[in-house]
Amino acid sequence: MSSAAKGLYGSDISLLSPTAASLSRKGLLKWAIALTVALGAILEVIDTSIVNVALPDIRGNLGATLSEAGWVSTGYACANVVIIPLTAWLSDRFGRKRYFLFSLIGFTVASVLCGMATNLTMLVVARVLQGLAGGGLLAKAQSLLFETFPREEQGMAQGVFGIGVIAGPALGPVFGGYLTDTLGWRWIFFINIPVGIVAVLMAMTFLPKDRDEEIRHPRIDWLGIALLAVGLACFQTMLEQGQQDDWFSSHFILTMGVGSVVGIALFIWREISIDHPAVDLSVLRFRSLAAGSMYSLVLGMGIYGVIFAIPVFVQDYLHFSAMQSGILQVPGAIAAGVTMIAMGKLTGRFDARVLVGLGALVTVGTALALARLNPDTGTHSLFWPLIARSIGSVMMFLPLSLATLGNLPKNKIAAGAGFYNLTRQLGSSIGIAVITTLVAHRAATHRATLVEHISSHSPATLSRIHLFNGAFARHSADPVGAHHQAMQALDGIVNAQAALQAYSDIFFYVGVAFLVSLPLLFFLGKGKNNSAAAAAH
Repeated sequence: MSSAAKGLYGSDISLLSPTAASLSRKGLLKWAIALTVALGAILEVIDTSIVNVALPDIRGNLGATLSEAGWVSTGYACANVVIIPLTAWLSDRFGRKRYFLFSLIGFTVASVLCGMATNLTMLVVARVLQGLAGGGLLAKAQSLLFETFPREEQGMAQGVFGIGVIAGPALGPVFGGYLTDTLGWRWIFFINIPVGIVAVLMAMTFLPKDRDEEIRHPRIDWLGIALLAVGLACFQTMLEQGQQDDWFSSHFILTMGVGSVVGIALFIWREISIDHPAVDLSVLRFRSLAAGSMYSLVLGMGIYGVIFAIPVFVQDYLHFSAMQSGILQVPGAIAAGVTMIAMGKLTGRFDARVLVGLGALVTVGTALALARLNPDTGTHSLFWPLIARSIGSVMMFLPLSLATLGNLPKNKIAAGAGFYNLTRQLGSSIGIAVITTLVAHRAATHRATLVEHISSHSPATLSRIHLFNGAFARHSADPVGAHHQAMQALDGIVNAQAALQAYSDIFFYVGVAFLVSLPLLFFLGKGKNNSAAAAAH
């Protein structure tokens, strides 16, 4: 049996199916496990973004308002962040294979319920169930890889996993737009069924059975779980709905903010004061995990925030369709896949902190390039920056995972992976909320500045209005109506220019954030081992 399989499951070959036993003798079992868990993670990651492009169709079909339809995304995100920290405890209680299989089956069944929803309430409930199952897929996939592969092969294993995690958010809108336009919004959920079935069959075949002696039955910390659910769900809801409800001027958002602070504070107090906590916060005593999780928060804010901002920008300013904005990101997704393979071979040969730093600098350069947006910006101006963004993301993602989790004891990896993935997920939500708010605020600021330069005494303004008046007058016999249209056109130009400058500011802020966070790298582990070069070769 392979050394990796021995390390995780012992040497009893009876724990394996005949197919898995055959692969184990050939040394291929660990790669079959890698593909299995990566497939599960891809399902979860893509479903985080695939729904957003279909919300207008969902809203129209189910007779909901935009605010109500937003809960389709909010419910999934809230369930996701609540379950991720609990995955280590659930895995210990029910077994690695059983819990991963349960998550896969639950995610697939919830996808069926989403596609069959006849009203918004049913859809939101099904999305919450999907998020609860999906959170287990992402965190357990990464911990299973660390527990299955020997240290010298972690680079390539995490590379296989990372392709889906990095490319998924970019490809989600492409698949979502295509399925919504051709087959209808329900198929963004139904498409999960065949993929989910394949993943379940692979998990049943390749993941060894759980050993009874490895399954523990500690007392259930119901209070800790409840406090965690309240704190994180309130925090996620505040982030998802804040901009829409004008933040703390809304009593609902204020209540969510207070609930998140109180819930999380009481949860931390509870978990550090009992013998059998639901979430093992003691893993934060490992310096590499604490620093890596903080950097993961920044990474989630910057990377996923930009992934969110680009489609919104091209749809609002360049008037792209959802499908076109998704296609724009395909070259970057391909570049991410190629870079991930290359980084799988390089990681381990070099200090992970150096690789993460180089990736951060590439991302800073990309953000500054995107900050140079101007009225002539088009797809040609975005092509190379988006490719560079993908390359920089991969250069950070893979070494950061190894530097954060690679040095943890095996019995702490599951808890560490859960916390690490939670920070990236929260970073993503925080980044999107911050970017959404800043875009609105900066656009209003730039509009006020631009309007100051528009005066009835300005020759340039009068010339532009006269030009618009003439253009509209040729198609209308009403001079008053033509003048009104001319003023609307001028207002549209001002709004577009203000939005352009706002997005330019956002990309500049992302670059600054990555520069400011670079000192955290000194607290990470090196993520390097002597046999990595030979294994990569």
